[in-house]
Amino acid sequence: MLAGMNSDKKLSTISFKHKHLLGIDGLSRGDVYSVMEIAETYIKKNREPDKKHAILKGRTLINLFFENSTRTRTSFELAGKRLGADVINMSVSNSSTKKGETLIDTAMTLNAMHPDFIAVRHPESGAVHLLAAKVNCSVINSGDGCHEHPTQALLDALTIYRRKGKLEGLTVAICGDILHSRVARSNMKLLTLLGAKVRIVAPPTLMPPFPESFGVETFYDMKKGLKDCDIIMMLRLQMERMSGNFIPSIREFFHFYGLDEEKLAYAKPDALIMHPGPINRGVEIDTRLADDLNRSVILDQVEMGVAVRQAVLELLGRNIN
Repeated sequence: MLAGMNSDKKLSTISFKHKHLLGIDGLSRGDVYSVMEIAETYIKKNREPDKKHAILKGRTLINLFFENSTRTRTSFELAGKRLGADVINMSVSNSSTKKGETLIDTAMTLNAMHPDFIAVRHPESGAVHLLAAKVNCSVINSGDGCHEHPTQALLDALTIYRRKGKLEGLTVAICGDILHSRVARSNMKLLTLLGAKVRIVAPPTLMPPFPESFGVETFYDMKKGLKDCDIIMMLRLQMERMSGNFIPSIREFFHFYGLDEEKLAYAKPDALIMHPGPINRGVEIDTRLADDLNRSVILDQVEMGVAVRQAVLELLGRNIN
């Protein structure tokens, strides 16, 4: 059993009283540990030759992605199929939104098809909440603009827990493009909720307004931000969301804020390296560190992603009438 869970509590009796998963706000520590506890069972199952369940047989999951994604969309597709659901991937480039259909029209059209789950990725912050208000099924936020990406934070927490055996009291440094990162926002909320000490490290141009409102420590110097930390979470530079000159050059950004051996030496000797992907090698992180299986848990994060999304689908599915 995970720390924080009642040891005599059976998986079948775990409570998760939410219709949607739109963000970290509203989740309790118990909700988070429920997801992690069930995900643990799927990690083991996913390593077996027969990975299939029938727990969502007859259910339908629609992956509605308005932005390109390989890891998240594939992860949700695998999660749904391994639980026995019918999975439909909607490509926005082939959809009616390219013909002028609004998000509300799309939501109403999909709702008329009676899906059970819609996993949504959208470039605009808040779009997923708008869609959730217009449909009868469960909606899972797979990333909305610069706002949130809750399943990424859940899988990151599980990855850390499995390697460190705890979350409370750990020091986590989230580094890089904080301003544009929904991963950073969800992780700041979730890791703080679970008792971790969170730092954010970035140049002033990539720091969000009023960062203290997240209850985290703010650093503009990478070496000071990494000092004695347990976890280093690097973020992708999101050039597609930048309008203007946020960094002088890629080379200069890596010099000051890219993770290399010199900067890593300021963290604890057993500090773990994370990255939500896709990695820009030589921009956010040195290739050797990204591939160092003793320090990097980037591939662990990918594996945890499928299991966590299976757990989320199972728990939301229990609330479907």
